[in-house]
Amino acid sequence: MRCNVNILKEGKKVFELEIEELNNVKDKMDNEFERAVNEIYNCKGKVILTGIGKSGLIAKKIAATLSSTGTQSIFMHSAEGIHGDLGVVRKEDLVIAISNSGNSEEVIAIMPAIKKIGAKIIGMTGNKKSYVGKNADIALDIGVKKEACPLNLAPTSSTTATLVMGDAISTVLIKMKGFKEENFALYHPGGSLGKRLLLTVEDLMHSGKELPILNLDEKIEKIILELTNKKMGAVCVVQSGEFKGIITEGDIRRALMQRDSFFKFTAKDIMNSNPISVNKDMMAIEALKIMENRESQISVLPVVESKKIVGIIRIHDLIGKVK
Repeated sequence: MRCNVNILKEGKKVFELEIEELNNVKDKMDNEFERAVNEIYNCKGKVILTGIGKSGLIAKKIAATLSSTGTQSIFMHSAEGIHGDLGVVRKEDLVIAISNSGNSEEVIAIMPAIKKIGAKIIGMTGNKKSYVGKNADIALDIGVKKEACPLNLAPTSSTTATLVMGDAISTVLIKMKGFKEENFALYHPGGSLGKRLLLTVEDLMHSGKELPILNLDEKIEKIILELTNKKMGAVCVVQSGEFKGIITEGDIRRALMQRDSFFKFTAKDIMNSNPISVNKDMMAIEALKIMENRESQISVLPVVESKKIVGIIRIHDLIGKVK
């Protein structure tokens, strides 16, 4: 079947319409927004987002954004609230009720009970003259003139406006709380930022029985055997428990160039006695930078504390974990 719709043109039109409506909603923002943000900032309990249908889906996202940026938040489905979930609401909590029409039956049904509990209500609605608009302690106007849907029926511009209003609240709170990358990482330990900011060398290093360690006077045969068995790409050299140097596979290859003397070498003859080392508390991403940001890349680093070898970390341990 032939379709005469200009797909690219129609797609861009949606962006244009929604951007226009977002600007309209932005222009309506007033001191009610300031009041709402301050109420959330000073809330002693948790922030509860509620809504139904598309508004409920947006409420879930806003709750997730608030939670991940330092504001304790949960989502409560308005219909479930009618049937017992209102038990999560406490006097010290704050409820953000989202309804584009402002007259969603399920939202209306729970608002009197929320007020009796004593929690404050921030309404996000497209109709400030609606039940939600009139009965909320604070009402934020998210009303749009036109949905991007060609039938002006499917929630499009309105849901976008609601989502951005939630983002505006969350972002202002980030600044007010002094929320930093480290805080964000704490709530996102599985994400790439969390891994970069939370993982230390100690989390990824090899230690204990995995450590390839030999004394200064060990012969070349023992060195090669230790390299082969431990598979760390290097051997750490110690004397009386004190770290003295490191022998890498590259050091072995260079020693091989002296064929006549090769089997007479001991650890102290071929080791690097002044290697770059790291401590176990260093952030893993910093250790990776030390390995990579140089003319000749380092593939193995000894981990040293108080002149004693406590671990070894390889570039393979870091790549994929903190990048």
